[in-house]
Amino acid sequence: MSGDPQNDLSQLTAKVQEAHDKLTEQIGRIIIGQNEVVDQMLITLFCQGHAVLMGVPGLAKTLLVSTIARALSLDFSRIQFTPDLMPSDITGTEVIEEDRSTGRRELRFVRGPVFANVLLADEINRTPPKTQAALLEAMQEHQVTAGGDRHHLPEPFFVLATQNPIEQEGTYPLPEAQLDRFMFMINVQYPSEDEELEIVRRTTGRFDTGVDAVLDAQQVLDLQQLVRDVPVADHVIRYALRLVRTTRLGSEGLPEFIQRYLSWGAGPRASQFLILAGKARAILSARSHVDIEDIRAVAHPVLRHRLIVNFNAEADGIDSDHIIDQLLNEIAIDGTDPATQRQVDQVLR
Repeated sequence: MSGDPQNDLSQLTAKVQEAHDKLTEQIGRIIIGQNEVVDQMLITLFCQGHAVLMGVPGLAKTLLVSTIARALSLDFSRIQFTPDLMPSDITGTEVIEEDRSTGRRELRFVRGPVFANVLLADEINRTPPKTQAALLEAMQEHQVTAGGDRHHLPEPFFVLATQNPIEQEGTYPLPEAQLDRFMFMINVQYPSEDEELEIVRRTTGRFDTGVDAVLDAQQVLDLQQLVRDVPVADHVIRYALRLVRTTRLGSEGLPEFIQRYLSWGAGPRASQFLILAGKARAILSARSHVDIEDIRAVAHPVLRHRLIVNFNAEADGIDSDHIIDQLLNEIAIDGTDPATQRQVDQVLR
């Protein structure tokens, strides 16, 4: 190290960029397209967060998650959530075991599938709230409690939960308070025509499914700590705060579209995640500081599941992504207060 913290950070970010390029290359050997989705998943992982994947069936979400786990040398586990799934089915349970040498019986904890580095919670809205809560507790505390004993989950620990936006019958939608614990909600879209052509070509013939490991668990943990060290200027933090605070009803000078279409806005976690995601995006781009553009780039996955639209929005076909688009156009980058700017515009007219 040079002794100059800023120079040291710049050198480290260059290495991170190199690792990011290698990761993208390895993942691209299996996954066609979805570059933005991959980047958002990596950002979430390096921020020690969790994410919800929204997409119709057949978009290779499971393959994508398992491929990322292989490229990072992380243990991967998948749970298919069903209405009859119990909390112990995912966290583990205690069983009575007999010691053959002594004849004594004792309880032994058998770990469930949650004990992995990367956990895919497939169709999390298919299982009842009690089982959802068990997973969310593991996400928050990084541990499982059974029989009064705490069992720590392996680090790093990263949960990707999927939801099917089409079929909602017989589901148990996650409450907003529980959704708020997920850092990102990532939309997985259909591939382009050229991408789908390549997908069909590869998956209907023989092709190499091998993925070389780029990082290991310890290096991922080091990157998670490095993200925290990236400096952020106050004007960038204030921009993130303006984005979030403008969504909260009851404040003065709110834009008309916020008052008309929102029934609930984003809480403080949104501000924290905007800054953390901005740090990770900067470092993955080989920059040692966060720009406002980094905040704008992560605004949709951070905010889309935290903005609750009302009946007016549904009637007009407006969803949270439309609201975020308008927010990004409304909130001035130069720090001007939106309410003051609207008053100035009215006078100039």
